[in-house]
Amino acid sequence: MTQKKLYRSNTDKKISGVCGGIAEYIGMDSTIVRLLLVAFVLMGGAGVLAYIVCSFVIPERPENDGFDNNFNNGGNI
Repeated sequence: MTQKKLYRSNTDKKISGVCGGIAEYIGMDSTIVRLLLVAFVLMGGAGVLAYIVCSFVIPERPENDGFDNNFNNGGNI
């Protein structure tokens, strides 16, 4: 069994790939993760700080890690 690691997404990114990476890690649609981030931002702004911290702390996914980068577009190239 391989251990799951949290990375910023290379393919599903709008700003730095944090929401896309979290969505890949938990197996959820990245749009839902982005909507949750917006909700946290509107409820007091803590989401902005959390996103900035995550963009520096979470490493970017290596190019040759064997992960199927076509996961989010249905496998179509």
